[in-house]
Amino acid sequence: MKTPTSLAKIDGIDKKILRFLMEDARKPVLEIARSIGISGAAIHQRLRKLEASGLLSGSKFIVNPKSLGYTTMAYIGIYLDKAMSNPMAVKQLEKIPEVLECHYTTGNWSILIKVLCRDNEHLMQVLNKEIQAIEGVSRTETFISLAQQIDRQISI
Repeated sequence: MKTPTSLAKIDGIDKKILRFLMEDARKPVLEIARSIGISGAAIHQRLRKLEASGLLSGSKFIVNPKSLGYTTMAYIGIYLDKAMSNPMAVKQLEKIPEVLECHYTTGNWSILIKVLCRDNEHLMQVLNKEIQAIEGVSRTETFISLAQQIDRQISI
C-alpha cells in the first residue's frame, strides 16, 4: 500500500467507476462496464489498481443505528491531565463500544470522540462510569448532535 503522502493517479474512467461505486457499492461490475463502455475485466483490473494504490480500502455495509435503538449522537472533547496520558486513554476508549471515532486534536481538548448511545441516560452512564473514569482524563465537554445535516464523502 502507498504511503499517505503519495497521491494516487486516476484518470477519467477511474473517476467514473469510483462515482458509480460511491453511489452504490453493490452495483454490478458489468452494469458499470456497460455504462462506461469498457469490459468488466477492465473494471476489475482498475479496481485492483485503485486498491493497491491505497485509494480504495474495501467496502462495507452500513448499519442504521436507529433501527437498533441508538438515537443519541454526541461529540465529547476530552481534557487530559498531561499529554503522556494520550496513548493509555485511547487504549481505554477503544474498549468502550459506544465510541465510534477518536481524534487527536489541536486546541483546548487533547482528544475529540464521537459516541453513539441509545438515549441521553445511556450517554450519561457512558460519560460518568466509563469515559470520566479513565485515568488521565481531567474533564470532558459534551455536545449532543440534534441532527446530521450533511453526510458525504470527498467528491471525485
